Amino acid sequence: MRSTLTLSDTAPIAALIAALAIPLAPAQAQQGQGQAQAGNAQTVKTVRTSAGPVAVSRVADGLERPWGIDFLPDGRALVTEKPGRLRIMARDGSLSSPLAGTPKVFNQGQGGLMDVAVDPDFARNRVIYLAYAEPGDGGTAGTALGRGTLGERGIEDFKIIFRQSPKVDGGNHFGTRIAFAPDGHIFLTLGERYKFDPAQTRDNTLGKVVRLNRDGSAPKDNPFAGEGTTAGAVWSYGHRNIEAAAIDPRSGALWIAEMGPMGGDELNRPEAGRNYGWPLVSWGKHYDGRDIPDPPTRKEFTDAVIHWTPVISPSGMAFYTGGLFRDWQGSALIGGLSAKGLVRVAIDGTGAREVERIPLDARIRDVAQGPDDALYVITDAADGAVLRLAPVK
Repeated sequence: MRSTLTLSDTAPIAALIAALAIPLAPAQAQQGQGQAQAGNAQTVKTVRTSAGPVAVSRVADGLERPWGIDFLPDGRALVTEKPGRLRIMARDGSLSSPLAGTPKVFNQGQGGLMDVAVDPDFARNRVIYLAYAEPGDGGTAGTALGRGTLGERGIEDFKIIFRQSPKVDGGNHFGTRIAFAPDGHIFLTLGERYKFDPAQTRDNTLGKVVRLNRDGSAPKDNPFAGEGTTAGAVWSYGHRNIEAAAIDPRSGALWIAEMGPMGGDELNRPEAGRNYGWPLVSWGKHYDGRDIPDPPTRKEFTDAVIHWTPVISPSGMAFYTGGLFRDWQGSALIGGLSAKGLVRVAIDGTGAREVERIPLDARIRDVAQGPDDALYVITDAADGAVLRLAPVK
């Protein structure tokens, strides 16, 4: 276990202590946007579920539009804030000051600093990945993926390894989730930037799932590897806005949940080379009420495994493998912005069905399983929080 990560030179001493791998004392000092609840996390509600009563505790708060959460091997967590900050949440819930070394982000509309992912080999290489909206010329922007190492001053040697192309105007539909496949490749989900038609062509990476090597290059066995650099990164296409993605640990398959228009949110299991139909087909309608043909009317497109109307606005997903909720093992837990809770989906091979909703009365942006086997969710709010879900003792 390492204690290598400290903060910038201007960080308060209390924040420095909180950032150490083994906290020296409870750290409850005010940190930037707000104060964590530290070791005194309070149960804010109890919800009834198929696994019995579940206590929902507020672990940390004062986060401005938190977007992504991922756990380090030592039990701490990395949490992103949409305006461009990355913080460490210590095991007692205290929050560090913003880490140095994060990239400049396009913090407009739905854009900003979005997902964070810890490299599966972090114990050896200390690498983390950040996905974010990168500003371009003339007010344009596009999703980018970069990586760096967690060092003594924050993120060191940060390097962009993939850029969505082309950069376009507007602040909608960036995607973005990072998932590591069992074979070591990276899946990155990319929204179609609210531009519709580009999702259907492979000369761009709008509305796509891309599959990358750890250095950002395209694997030679990708389905369109012979079509050039841009298409060579594409795994699947015809997507709208994917903000939820996770690997089923039993099969190694990628699952995604993407937002439909007016109705028609989808759960998909993206397969190599498949076209998922947007914007030519959808289970929803255009926002002006115009109809969109249903997916079964076009056999060349792959239909969703589940679709939701009314929408759940999926954001964040995790497969549960822990021991606290034994009845949920193997289930996908999907965060719901509109659903204001978690949507639990039972996965059986290539099939899936919704089995339960866990109401949390908050817009849920991301979900992760902690090293203690509890579920941790982050709330999408100007004063966002990290909540912990565990069985009532």
